Amino acid sequence: MVYLRSTLFQILFYTSTFLLMVLFSPALVLPRKWGWWVVPFWSRFNLVLLRLVVGLRVEVRGRENIPDGGYIVASKHQSAWETFALIREFPDPTYILKRELRWIPIFGWYTAKFRQIPINRGKRSAALVALLASAKEAIAENRQILIFPEGTRRPVGGEPKYKYGIAHLYRDLHCPVLPVALNAGVFWPRASWMVYPGKVIVEILPPIPPDIPADEFHRQLVDTIEGASVRLCEEARQEKPLSPVLARLQVKPASAGE
Repeated sequence: MVYLRSTLFQILFYTSTFLLMVLFSPALVLPRKWGWWVVPFWSRFNLVLLRLVVGLRVEVRGRENIPDGGYIVASKHQSAWETFALIREFPDPTYILKRELRWIPIFGWYTAKFRQIPINRGKRSAALVALLASAKEAIAENRQILIFPEGTRRPVGGEPKYKYGIAHLYRDLHCPVLPVALNAGVFWPRASWMVYPGKVIVEILPPIPPDIPADEFHRQLVDTIEGASVRLCEEARQEKPLSPVLARLQVKPASAGE
C-alpha cells in the first residue's frame, strides 16, 4: 500500500507541477511581486498532496524566530521535501540553486522570472563573484536567501558535510543567518521513490547575529543544525508505523568534528 501511495503521489506531483506551470504561465509576464503568489501556491498544493495521498503531515516550530528584512536561511538538506516546502515560510525567498535548473523548459523560466540565484559549480571563482553580487542585491531588497550549506542531500544519520562557502557568504553579507533543522529524510529519503506516512517536523532556530568570526560562525551553525536535526529524527521514532529509514538505522548525534 505504501508503494502504491508513493507511486500515485509521484505521478501527481510531477503531472500537477507541469500543469500548474502551464496554467500559471501568464504570471511570467507580470511584475515579479505580482506573480509571486503562484510559487507558494505550488508549495502548499504539494503539501496537501502529501497529506491526502501519502499521509505525510507537517509541523513547523519556531516561527517566532523569523526576523524581519533580509537574511540567510541555512537549512538541513535530507530530502526533496524542503526544496519546495520551505517556500511558504518566508515572505520573499530566493533559492541558491545549480545553474542547470535554469535549462529545464518552463521550470527554468520560473526560476529566472522570480530571480532565484543560479550558481555555476564548474567555474568556482567566477561563480562565487556572481553569487555574492546577486546575494547582496537580494539582501538589499529585504529578501531571504535560502541555501543548503551541505550542497546536496545527506542521508539520515550520515556524516554532516557542510561546505565553508556559507561562512564566506555570511562574512560578506553582514546579515543574520537563520538555521533550520528538520527530519524530512526520515519520511522521504534522498534518491528514493518511496514516501512514508508520518509527520515532518521543521524547527526554525534562533538567528545567528552578523559579524561573528567566520570559523566560529561555521562551527556554531553546524552544531546548531545537526544537534536539532538529530533530535527531530529521534523524535520521529514516536510515529506509528515506524519509518523503515529509522527501522534500519540507529540515529546517533553527529558533531561538527566528526
